Amino acid sequence: MPAHPSTPEAPALKRCFPPVVAADTRVLVLGSLPGEASLAAGQYYAYPHNQFWRLLGDVLGHDLVSLDYPARLQALLAQRIGLWDVVAEARRRGSLDVAIRDARQNDLVDFLASLPALRLVAFNGKTAARAAVQLQGMALHCLELPSSSPANTRAYAAKLQVWQQIDGWLRD
Repeated sequence: MPAHPSTPEAPALKRCFPPVVAADTRVLVLGSLPGEASLAAGQYYAYPHNQFWRLLGDVLGHDLVSLDYPARLQALLAQRIGLWDVVAEARRRGSLDVAIRDARQNDLVDFLASLPALRLVAFNGKTAARAAVQLQGMALHCLELPSSSPANTRAYAAKLQVWQQIDGWLRD
């Protein structure tokens, strides 16, 4: 119960998931912080209206949406794509990035240095892309993707056009 009836209780601390990467990861997609549905399911991009799995599936030419979660992750790793988030932990009411408070960032510099095959860091949305400043001076390419969140009302085809750039970074 709050200390004072008019003082709202602070939102619970929310933490990101562990990274999903392999030694040969070439593209790392960084989100901001998992939303409520993802946290409840313990899965990246679990909210059914989030277009993440559809977008990456269309980029790769695979139907990722119909796969179960472990198979989705395996499919990404097989294509040398990894996942993580820029925010390690934060307080947030709901799932919107604008509600993120008291954020502690993940140490991206050390983490990315541990991925020798990495070529591209792709930020899923503007909030995640703000972390690119941490990467200045690293010999990596960065790409800001339109958010796969349903809060981004940009047309699917317009989102996909930008997401398609990932494909070129996966090729030998």
